[in-house]
Amino acid sequence: MALQQSIDLALETGIGEGGLSQAAFEAALKAVGQAMERLSDDDASGRLPLLHMPRTTDDLAAVREAASWLRRDATDVVFLGTGGSSLGGQTLAQLKDYAVPGAGRFTESPRVHFLDNLDPITFDHVLHKLPLSSTRFVSISKSGGTGETLMQTIAVLSALDKAGLKALPKDMFLGLSEPRKDGGRNALRDLLEPEGVRFLEHHTGIGGRYSVLTNVGLLPAAVLGLDIAAIRQGAAEAYEPFRSGSAAKDAPAAIGAALNVAAARDGKGIAVTMAYADRLERFTRWWVQLWAESIGKDGNGTQPVAAIGPVDQHSQLQLYLAGPNDKLFTVMTTGVAGQGPLMDEKLAKRAGEPGFGGKRIGDLVAAQGRATADTLARNSRPTRRIHIEKLDERAVGELLMHFMLETVLTGYALSVDPFDQPAVEEGKILAKQYLAQG
Repeated sequence: MALQQSIDLALETGIGEGGLSQAAFEAALKAVGQAMERLSDDDASGRLPLLHMPRTTDDLAAVREAASWLRRDATDVVFLGTGGSSLGGQTLAQLKDYAVPGAGRFTESPRVHFLDNLDPITFDHVLHKLPLSSTRFVSISKSGGTGETLMQTIAVLSALDKAGLKALPKDMFLGLSEPRKDGGRNALRDLLEPEGVRFLEHHTGIGGRYSVLTNVGLLPAAVLGLDIAAIRQGAAEAYEPFRSGSAAKDAPAAIGAALNVAAARDGKGIAVTMAYADRLERFTRWWVQLWAESIGKDGNGTQPVAAIGPVDQHSQLQLYLAGPNDKLFTVMTTGVAGQGPLMDEKLAKRAGEPGFGGKRIGDLVAAQGRATADTLARNSRPTRRIHIEKLDERAVGELLMHFMLETVLTGYALSVDPFDQPAVEEGKILAKQYLAQG
C-alpha cells in the first residue's frame, strides 16, 4: 500500500495530556468495527455501489473513448458542474499540474478548465477568452437539475450561437447525467439531447461527492492522459482489508474513522488536514465537502478545515499551536526529500543560512512537514500523520478511497446517514424561488 498512516501522535500514550485516551480510542474502534459489519452487508447486498467501483473495469473503455473524442482537435476542454461533480476530477487533474501555482500555466494542450463556481464575471470572461471553435464542453449533473450547471450550459449554447456555431453543439458538447426515468424530467438532457448531444450515464447509486472513481472523476483524468485503471487499482488496495475481513485495528480507514469518532466524542469539533504538496490542494478541498456534507447532521459532525504546507504554517499554525485545543490534525507528506533545485553553498552562506548549502528545496519541505507534526504533538495537539512516498495515480486512488471509507464508517458510527444532504436541498429550493421572484 502506498499510504502510510501513523496515529501515535494523536493518542495520550504518545503525547501525554491533550491526546486522545486509549480507552476512548478503543471504544470508538469498537463502534467502527460494528460499522464495518454494516459496510460488509452493503457490499454483499449491492446497496452501496461505491464499494464495487475499485474492482470494476468494464466501463473504462467508454471513458477512454469519450476522452479521446474530447481531445481530438481541441485546444481546450471545459468541465461544467459544481461540488462533487467537479472537485473529484480536479483532485486527479492536479497530478498533471491543473491549478498548481505557476506550473498550471504551462500545461500541455488541450488545456483543461473546471468552471465549478457560478461567478458571472469569471464565466463571462472565460467565454470571451476561449477559442470556442476548438473548445469542447462537458456538462455534469447527476440529477440533471443542478441550477448552476444548467445556467452554465445555457450560457455556452448561447455563446456558440452568437459565434456562428449554432449547428455544432453535438460536435462540441458531452453530457453526463443519470438515465432519464420513465415519465420523469431531466433538465440537462432536455436541454442538450435536442441538439444531438450524446450522454455518458452517471451512476444512479453513487452521489456526486462520492463519484470520483466513476466516469465523473475519471473522464477528466483520461483527457489529461492519466492511467485511470491505476486509479481504480489504488482504490482497491484501500478497500482490500475490508474485502478480506480484517479487524478494524488492521484496516487503515477504520483506524482513521475511529480517531475521528474519538475526537468528536472528546469535544474536538474541528478536523484540520494539512497537506505538504501543491498537488494535494484540491484533494483537501474535495475532502472538506465530503466530510462536511456527509457527517454534519443531527447535531453531529466536526468542522473540516483544509490547509496546505508550508504556506499555511505562516497563516494558521499560530492559532493551531496557541489557540483552543479543540482540533484533530492530519498532516500529509510526500517523498520530496532530495527533489528540487540545489542550494548553492556560497549563496546560502551569504543569506546567513549555511545549513541550506548542498540541500534541495524538497529537503526543507520534508523537514517542515515532519517538524509541524512533531510541534503540534509537543504542544498537546492530537496529530495523525499520513505519508505517500510517490504521488501517482495509484497512490491518489488509494488516498481517495481511504477517505471515502473513513467518512462512511464515521457516519455509521455516529448514527448519521453519510449519503444524504437535506439541509443543502432546502437552500437550493429557496434560491430558485428567489430567482423566479426577481
